[in-house]
Amino acid sequence: MDKLTQFLLIAVIGFTAACAAGREGTAVPLLNQAAPSPAVDVDRLPAVPRIALVMKTLTNPFFVEMEKGARRAEAEFGVQLIVKTAAQETSIEQQIGLVDELIQDQVDAIVIAPGDSLELIPVLKKAQDAGIVVINIDNQLNPDYSAALGLQNVPYISVDNRLGAYLSAQYISRQMTAPAAVAILEGIHGAQNGEDRKQGALQAFAENPNITVVASTTANWKIDEGYLVAKELFIAYPNIAALFCANDMMALGAIQYLQEANRPDVLVAAYDALNEAKGAIRAGALQATIDQQAAEQGYLGVWYALRALQGEQLPAQTLIDVILITAENVD
Repeated sequence: MDKLTQFLLIAVIGFTAACAAGREGTAVPLLNQAAPSPAVDVDRLPAVPRIALVMKTLTNPFFVEMEKGARRAEAEFGVQLIVKTAAQETSIEQQIGLVDELIQDQVDAIVIAPGDSLELIPVLKKAQDAGIVVINIDNQLNPDYSAALGLQNVPYISVDNRLGAYLSAQYISRQMTAPAAVAILEGIHGAQNGEDRKQGALQAFAENPNITVVASTTANWKIDEGYLVAKELFIAYPNIAALFCANDMMALGAIQYLQEANRPDVLVAAYDALNEAKGAIRAGALQATIDQQAAEQGYLGVWYALRALQGEQLPAQTLIDVILITAENVD
């Protein structure tokens, strides 16, 4: 299916699917808590299940934490964990190639945090056709395009990204008591979590009549692009008073620019609760971020893969609680 066909498909039915995804599923309020171990049926499992974790990159500390959670599950359940990552969060073709390699390697399951919500679906359908269990974490594969290609019964484990972004943006929005311009640094276009976070921020800003959103543009989840895009935005709109960034890496880049430009007056909110972002909160450079429990997503991904290999029917969607981090509760 070409890009235009994909776009038309999503334009017609994507909004309904996104809203439904935010309402349905199993809520899991974990925070560094091990889920109960599934009863292991040795007759249904390989001697040592080989479970692959495919992530976007390890240049973002968020995915380092995700791997830690998966390693904890590896040790707890006695599986063999194979970790694969692309070079950058925008390296979609490389991530597709990694899945192809895992199909050739005949792994038992693939737990994937896809860099794109559409592009990975055909190769994951190929994996499923080869008898490999597929578990989707972090960024949701588009359910309608998945259904169109026949990719079925893929559990999704993440958080309510729209709610998390709403809470983060709302924290700075409530501080805007006079007319003010704000801007948004978005994630990768085509990634559902990026779109959800953008919509959550827009919702929070729309609730404050003092706020005008003057720009919303992508910085592709990257710290260097966060710096450059922030610079461009503040040159074009020097009166920007607040900035929501859809992840901490972009926020850290933007903060670097704001410090160089001597703009400590600008309020910045972000998403991911990286240690570096928590440090920026303690320093007063960042007002809020969202803990989406990356380690728990990695842990649950491996646990769900093991349960699926045993033949267990799993919930279509499992949402972990988001936690707003500010100066009042930063550790």
